[in-house]
Amino acid sequence: MPEPGPANPDVPHVPLLLLTGASGYVGGRLVPLLERQPVALRCLARSPDTLRPLVRESTQVVRGDVLDPPSLAEAMLGVHTAYYLVHLMSDSKDFEKEDRQAATNFADAAKKAGVLRIIYLGGLGDDTDPKLSPHLRSRHEVGDILRASGIETVEFRAGMVIGAGSLSYQLMKSLTDRLPVMICPRWLTTATQPVAVDDVLAYLLAAKDLPPGESRIFEIGCEDVTTYGGMVRKYARQKGLRRWLIFVPVLTPYLSSLWLALVTPAKFGVGRHLIEGLKNPTVIRDRKALDVFPIRTVNVKEAVARAIADTSG
Repeated sequence: MPEPGPANPDVPHVPLLLLTGASGYVGGRLVPLLERQPVALRCLARSPDTLRPLVRESTQVVRGDVLDPPSLAEAMLGVHTAYYLVHLMSDSKDFEKEDRQAATNFADAAKKAGVLRIIYLGGLGDDTDPKLSPHLRSRHEVGDILRASGIETVEFRAGMVIGAGSLSYQLMKSLTDRLPVMICPRWLTTATQPVAVDDVLAYLLAAKDLPPGESRIFEIGCEDVTTYGGMVRKYARQKGLRRWLIFVPVLTPYLSSLWLALVTPAKFGVGRHLIEGLKNPTVIRDRKALDVFPIRTVNVKEAVARAIADTSG
């Protein structure tokens, strides 16, 4: 059962929020922002003892797992809005199947508990692209499953999240830091629109205060479009590094991921799935987020500068 605490979800006009992924990169940074809001916060965790010291005393921590439906039923009790920031890619040999099952479990439990809104962070990419990578295809499928529950679902689709500690950013950083000369496949010229982690957090925070409505998808990103090669150059320039990129047509995403495993600290499997997604353009095609939210994202240069500063600090 959810542990008791000073935050009382029964207090009138104070909505109870459930956060999944609180131990992850984005979720961990969202926690202190939500704790400063006029809400009661409950975090779902497979290991509550690990998460408990990282949150305020007033924040509830409940043991649960998105692959364990009974645990979700208890966690959803009294919840108004639920954040779904779960991605099983790093823990599963068949992440597509498990992400599908986890989203189904979560949606079913939320529906039964009377949750009014789900907020989900997914990935950019063209749904109509028959060559969409398994990683991005799975991200979109999770959004479809959450919407199919009938619960109002606010889905944000983002590309690379730029910030100290973000896995995709760390992959780029590690490669640039360690390799003065890079033999690069052509897909490093794929167009992408990354986003600063602070801007992602601002959108996730603002979504809980949207007026009730239908499910919506918002594509978010920096104000400028770049490429993955361009990201390497922007990072290297700000770090004062001289880097040479030599583009060749024969380095497949799979071979690139093998190479990546040798020069970066990331798990090979996760790196391979991320690399496979780099062949797909991840750019904003629908700009309605600008009409709905007052948030104006920073450009890539500023996002990289902030990430470097956070790492140095």
